[in-house]
Amino acid sequence: MKFSIAPRLLVLSSLLWTAPAAAQTTEPGPEALTHLREGAPTKNVVQNRFILKATRFELSPVAGAIPNNPMVRRVLAGANFSYHFSEQFAANAQFIYSPDLKETDLKGLTNTLVYIANGAEKEYDFQQPVDKMILSGIFAAQWAPIYGKINLLGETILNFDLYGVVGLGMLSIQKGYARYDAASEGPIPVKLEQADREAKFPLALGTGLNFFVNQSVAVKLDARSLLYFDSNPDYGSESGESEEGNRLYNNFIATAGVGFYFPKMSPRLENF
Repeated sequence: MKFSIAPRLLVLSSLLWTAPAAAQTTEPGPEALTHLREGAPTKNVVQNRFILKATRFELSPVAGAIPNNPMVRRVLAGANFSYHFSEQFAANAQFIYSPDLKETDLKGLTNTLVYIANGAEKEYDFQQPVDKMILSGIFAAQWAPIYGKINLLGETILNFDLYGVVGLGMLSIQKGYARYDAASEGPIPVKLEQADREAKFPLALGTGLNFFVNQSVAVKLDARSLLYFDSNPDYGSESGESEEGNRLYNNFIATAGVGFYFPKMSPRLENF
């Protein structure tokens, strides 16, 4: 019987040659040296997003109020509409309507101020200026840099994202004056005299939270400040002239609603 030794020696030598290279690739030293020289690769803290928003529309009916107006109550209803270019950036439009309920909108502070002024000795007719926002339209850029997950008592995972908005808007403001009315037959002797309705163009700054129920529905909390300049309040004067100058006004809109995403989410091709 004859045996060929050369092929066996060739295979053995090739294994010995490749063994150090294989051992080198599995050792942590070269990888750590690469990270030191080039920096560690960036990693997403939250993997596998529950919902993908890119190239999808969002329609959100909302309701809310303007809590920072001390003189009148403003109850709001409207909708948000967005198109998401990516998971972080979107174009947003918000439309809000608030009905004018005349004297019913006046808060207790307004009535109290009118009562106190009526009892004081003065030579002019005191008037409490009030501004009512009737319509609002906001066009803004939306940025959602934070996406996260909350473990609720170890039973379920709540997915959410935090976003900010900046843009421009248009407001329809109903001007008015609350005055004392001794001839009033109602329980509160205060009447509201309406003045002109004015249009304002505010700067809109805001933030919001989305809590995702499923891949097409989210609970939305949204807050926006609408900043614009207008003339100083006119409380009446002995000369009948209003105070000159302007001041910064802030209509703070707080809303809550439900967001619906469409079309249906595309199949995930990679982890986000």
